[in-house]
Amino acid sequence: MDELQFRIIEWIIKALISSFVLLTGFAYMTFAERKIAALMQTRLGPNRAGPWGLLQPAADGIKIFFKEELIPGGADKVIFILAPIITVIPALILMAVIPWGPPMPKGYLGLPYDVPLGIADLNVGMLFILSVASIAVYGVVLAGWSSNNKYALLGGIRSTAQMVSYELALGLSVIGPVMLAGSMSMLGIVRAQSQVWYILLQPLAAVIFYLAALAEVNRAPFDMPEAEQELTAGYHTEYSGMKFTLFFMAEYIKMIAVSAIFVTLFLGGWQGPFVDQAPLLGVGYFWLKIFGSLYFMIWTRSTHPRLRYDRLMALGWKVLLPLALANVMVTAAALLGDQVILSAVLSVVGLIALIVIGAGVVRARRGQAVAARRARA
Repeated sequence: MDELQFRIIEWIIKALISSFVLLTGFAYMTFAERKIAALMQTRLGPNRAGPWGLLQPAADGIKIFFKEELIPGGADKVIFILAPIITVIPALILMAVIPWGPPMPKGYLGLPYDVPLGIADLNVGMLFILSVASIAVYGVVLAGWSSNNKYALLGGIRSTAQMVSYELALGLSVIGPVMLAGSMSMLGIVRAQSQVWYILLQPLAAVIFYLAALAEVNRAPFDMPEAEQELTAGYHTEYSGMKFTLFFMAEYIKMIAVSAIFVTLFLGGWQGPFVDQAPLLGVGYFWLKIFGSLYFMIWTRSTHPRLRYDRLMALGWKVLLPLALANVMVTAAALLGDQVILSAVLSVVGLIALIVIGAGVVRARRGQAVAARRARA
């Protein structure tokens, strides 16, 4: 077998593994969320299908697969069918440029050349991620528009405004790690963190990225596009069966993808002890960090109510966007100086910003409590 044939087989195998992991991860993320939320809220969660309820995702999949799918009479049928597909495909291909582990060296397990643990290592990997992530907004707004339902249309427009707003802060938050690494390659960014993880040098960027990512994937407390009590069910009101499932498949797969991006940018990716001696150990470190991020997302949803829409937009435009711009400018200025000064300046700025954000959250909570007391009075 020549090298070209081996590379083609390598790419096919990697694509199949990535698709299998993401689709399986989607199924068992729904199970994990229900079990963890039940644990936090003193409930049992799914425990009937299979041992400890482990077959619940399979039971749900079979049920949904055989559910009747309805298309409203006045809907644009082509767009109505394409919208969920447009939403889920970007979620699947986001992981294409994320390295799962260190490259396997030539000769390891009989490999004919250095094999990267990832589908592709683009020198503009970060740009690829930002461009692909922005496509999903089209699926959401088209789903609301094509349904011929005013509630769905309002949900689609509101969701689009939210996603576009938080994309700005999200895009600016990744500039800091890119500047520190001097590369837009995700593998290059991971290797640049061999001495120190960027969450220590860019704490503010890490917080902004995580908050904006939660808003991008419509997770609580930013799940306004699915505010059932306000919009019937949001942009997917008229969807049923597998089309309805595709929207939630996109959400849960994007949870995995943004967690992988966060781990790569701020938590050292696959970096960890003894990775040099055992390269496959890096894959374990990578996914362990992702599981920690996913657990935090579920924890947040189980314990925090959603924000009011005006406050959600105010947080994106008045808080996160200015802080992200300030972080970029401070990082650029600090890069002109000594590395010790860089670390000190960024750590202090990040700490101050976290205090400001915390104070804003406390004021918002107090305002909600005062409004609730006035409403009762």
